[in-house]
Amino acid sequence: MLKKIKLGIALSIIPQYLLIKWVSDYPEFIEAYYSNGFYPTISKIFRYTLGWIPFSFGDLVYAFAIIYIIRWFYVNRKRLRKDTKHWVIDIFSAVSIIYFAFHVFWALNYYRLPLHKNLNLKADYTTEQLVSVTKKLIEKSNKIYTEIAGTDTLKINIPYSKSDILNLAPLGYERLKTTFPHLEYHPKSVKKSLFSYPLTYMGFSGYLNPLTNEAQVDALIPIYMFPTTTSHEMAHQLGYAAENEANFIGCLASINHDDIYFNYSGYTFALRFCLNEILRRDEALFDSLYKTVNKGVLNNYKEAREFWDRYQNPLEPILKITYSSYLKANKQAKGMESYSYVVALFVNYFNEKSL
Repeated sequence: MLKKIKLGIALSIIPQYLLIKWVSDYPEFIEAYYSNGFYPTISKIFRYTLGWIPFSFGDLVYAFAIIYIIRWFYVNRKRLRKDTKHWVIDIFSAVSIIYFAFHVFWALNYYRLPLHKNLNLKADYTTEQLVSVTKKLIEKSNKIYTEIAGTDTLKINIPYSKSDILNLAPLGYERLKTTFPHLEYHPKSVKKSLFSYPLTYMGFSGYLNPLTNEAQVDALIPIYMFPTTTSHEMAHQLGYAAENEANFIGCLASINHDDIYFNYSGYTFALRFCLNEILRRDEALFDSLYKTVNKGVLNNYKEAREFWDRYQNPLEPILKITYSSYLKANKQAKGMESYSYVVALFVNYFNEKSL
């Protein structure tokens, strides 16, 4: 009887996959009934249940899962030759259960309506609009830097601990929800990753655990990046699975925060994306704009580059290619390159606004 149940669970991955492929063609349905229906409830249940724990429960689950899988393969290594059929059934039944939980608990958000449609923004923009917004962001970033550091040119060091930033980050969403009520964030469940070292070597600054709905932030990243990175992972918790959309919402939460250091992190974050897009389009134009950025802001950018350079390794490109393939499989056609599409959201949102 148990073998039949396992076989049924293993085979269920086929109709699950077909169902996901079918429902992904109906983003309006996903938006209405999952992203704004079922998901907010299940997300809050997980955050209420696990958010109070001071460490990442999900990271412990991953650690025990890795140990269990290694042990299982070791114990069952001889069985592979003698009973391959049931060995394969065991594996696919486990994969089927994880695949089901992954989509029900979070991943259906990959197939919701694009954010620009919800915000009534255009999906494209001109170089002139990009330059105009970039100049605004330069002026604002320079202004905030001067308010914090005066005439100095050193990098900004946020005078809070990273734990303090995790606790302060939800306040940005409190301000943001007055404009976008669907971005209400409560309760909090954002933590420093227990796997910060391997996460850094993989080239990632944070992630959302889709099975526990805990947001993990790399505890090693430079502190000036911490507010926006934290807000980015919280955006994932709110159901914005696409990286470009989480970048945009995380930036908005930071610049709407009451704290000037969060504002600095948010505006310089948006500026970096816009400058990189100008560099891609027109190197001479980039050079002229780059010269107008405060040297202290540029020193923070340098700090970030040097940080990631220290952890470069031969495995990182392979891991990023793998993650890019994962993104493409989940309706982000350009994979890792889809991160740059946040510029379209920035330009069309900030174009008519005074910063």
